[in-house]
Amino acid sequence: MNDIPENIRPWGRYDILDEGPTFKAKRISVNPGGRLSYQRHQRRNEVWVVVAGRATVTLNDEVVVFGPGETALVPIGTKHRVQNAGSEQLVFIEVQTGDYFGEDDIERFSDDYGRT
Repeated sequence: MNDIPENIRPWGRYDILDEGPTFKAKRISVNPGGRLSYQRHQRRNEVWVVVAGRATVTLNDEVVVFGPGETALVPIGTKHRVQNAGSEQLVFIEVQTGDYFGEDDIERFSDDYGRT
């Protein structure tokens, strides 16, 4: 049996803050140098509000940097990735809206940690 909590990832961690039939809210913390996979979803939108650090966000191959208080919108079908290129922890709140929030709605295009 694996003793590592499900919400720990190679890039950092996430915690589910709240969820319902049409939404899920997470607090996501990305370690310095960490980045999530380049991915897209077919059944959910995401909104990211940066609360600490700086987020280097890729949306359909366009890179934009967001700081505290700034918001990135990730519509359904948009390729996206967030990276912490800084030296302090990146923390953002992610609000997903849609009709399905399962991990099998992740289509990965590249991943630093070998996940498919």
